[in-house]
Amino acid sequence: MSLAPIELETGPNPTATVLVMHGLGADGNDFVPIARELDLSSIGPVRFVFPHAPVIPVTINGGYPMPAWYDIAVADLVKREDEAGLRRSQATIEGLIANEKQRGIAAGRIVVAGFSQGCAMALMTGLRHGERLGGIVGLSGYLPLAETTVAERHAANRETPVFLAHGTRDGVVPIARALASRDALVGLGYQVEWHDYPMEHSVSMEEIADLNAFLLRVLG
Repeated sequence: MSLAPIELETGPNPTATVLVMHGLGADGNDFVPIARELDLSSIGPVRFVFPHAPVIPVTINGGYPMPAWYDIAVADLVKREDEAGLRRSQATIEGLIANEKQRGIAAGRIVVAGFSQGCAMALMTGLRHGERLGGIVGLSGYLPLAETTVAERHAANRETPVFLAHGTRDGVVPIARALASRDALVGLGYQVEWHDYPMEHSVSMEEIADLNAFLLRVLG
């Protein structure tokens, strides 16, 4: 990352962290307003961390450079996956988790979350992380490198709650891709809380309310 992550703390001395990865072409500012809509006051002060993806050429957009956690070659998303880019960003996110632990936040009080490409990174990193996290949140995205998940997932996070949400009219990441990801995770024994909403590739107030309830449960 060329820029330091944006941070938002709901009070002094946070006791939990929610790490939020944005989608393709956005930056860390994208989900700050949504975090402000959440009410997690009953679990104490929370730190939100919003990292910025590196600016790289994105093949599907004609090679135009933009913030992206990894390259996308074709609209199918899971064909010709940018494994090298995915793993670089996974290492970056692991570094952010390590930083939160150094600041005194236990792994079990950290939630990794993301939208679209950020969802892919939250799932990829969270399932492979070596200590049990508080939760994994994936909004309007999918499971990347799905074929390697069985071999690479870490036993520490096999019981970690997973929140997945998607729009039924999503034209960017079709809901069929999200359903396949959900079914793959359920088939591996993960506790998946699934929600879908009549929306496109976006976020709704109903979704925010459902996410709020999930965070209160896993961090409460």
